Amino acid sequence: MAKSISPSDTKPSAPGEAPVLIALKNAGKIDPASLSEYEQAGGFEALKQALLYPPEKIFQEVIDSGLQGRGGAGFPTGVKEKLTEESLCEECGPKYVVCNADEGEPGTFKDRAIMERDPHKVLEGLIISAYAIGAAQAYIYIRGEYTESIRRIRRAVQNCYDAGYLGGRILDSPFSLEVYIRLGAGSYLCGEELTLLESLEGKRGYPRIKPPFPAQYGLFGAPTLINNVETFAHIPYVVRNGAQVYRRLGMEDSPGTKVFTISGDVQHPGIYEVELGITLRQLLETHSGGVRSGHHFKAALIGGAAGSLVSDALLDVPMGYQSLKSQGAVLGSGAVIVFDETRDLAEPLQSVMEFFRHESCGKCIPCRIGTVFLEQMAGKLALRPAGSRGELLNEMTREAEYMDRTSLCPLGKSPILSLASAQRFFGEQL
Repeated sequence: MAKSISPSDTKPSAPGEAPVLIALKNAGKIDPASLSEYEQAGGFEALKQALLYPPEKIFQEVIDSGLQGRGGAGFPTGVKEKLTEESLCEECGPKYVVCNADEGEPGTFKDRAIMERDPHKVLEGLIISAYAIGAAQAYIYIRGEYTESIRRIRRAVQNCYDAGYLGGRILDSPFSLEVYIRLGAGSYLCGEELTLLESLEGKRGYPRIKPPFPAQYGLFGAPTLINNVETFAHIPYVVRNGAQVYRRLGMEDSPGTKVFTISGDVQHPGIYEVELGITLRQLLETHSGGVRSGHHFKAALIGGAAGSLVSDALLDVPMGYQSLKSQGAVLGSGAVIVFDETRDLAEPLQSVMEFFRHESCGKCIPCRIGTVFLEQMAGKLALRPAGSRGELLNEMTREAEYMDRTSLCPLGKSPILSLASAQRFFGEQL
């Protein structure tokens, strides 16, 4: 009979105690190049524990934990593992695991921080996930500009091979795994999972049409599990401490912690890991020191370019997947770009539209033509005085709605997020 996963000594923090950190727990405390220091900090204990259980016990524990993908979409991680594990395709060959480290969302730099400060944790989560779905090969797809992340991940992979955490019969178990590192060429679109797979296969970074989804037809046509760097960094904590301990962190419908990257008009821009459910006001005042001296909050772009431009009406709304969605906003990647009262909000909207036009692959007409229209209209919007932009903003939002309904991939569906939220929270006052 399979053992049940039981909590270790780690418990969520009580009031007055230090906050619980997961993805950034070891950041600044250990040498990221040292496997022995990672092991001394509890590293690979979760993998040793996982190998004692049948694979289905692992993904069921992740399902029970409520862990959601930290790349932006928030899809339940354990459900994705279960679907991939249950996919059968005898003619497809082995299953695969892919780590999406192609971080390209403007204002987002959390995955880089995790890879540079604790690369072994990412690998441990990847190895456990590969065991859970029965994969024998895994790929880490890293943005080519992340030179330090690439160097440290490569070193960590070699460390794991040398110590027996990768390769044949890992820790004398029947499980074997080979890991390969592949570099992206800087395309934002390749951060989308199906486009990433096209790039991994050596093709041009064009999106595939869903369905089929990667769990059924992924890399080289085989069932494939794709997760973000931050998501993999949570897996060892869930396995070692159990689903119930993890669920005590954060919110009921958004459990766990989240790494937020805060930039813009704040006292202390940086990277902060906090429990989900924190309000935007608490996040800014407690962690980034509040808005820069002598100024006050006007707006924040939450979630990066494919995010929401929100007003002070959302300062006290809990930061969670469903709580923000219910208010017409998205959590996204966890990027928070703050603007004070001196900023003209037409400027960030213009920058967002320029970004999407530049990054469009051009495969489908709605996105290829629509992003050009939106960039042109955003330029006109910036030339109009504040308070007289409502009609043009409405026109841009209608164009983005057409793109949302007809584009092939998430890039063409992204402009509506910032435009609709700007319309909702600012309207004629933009």
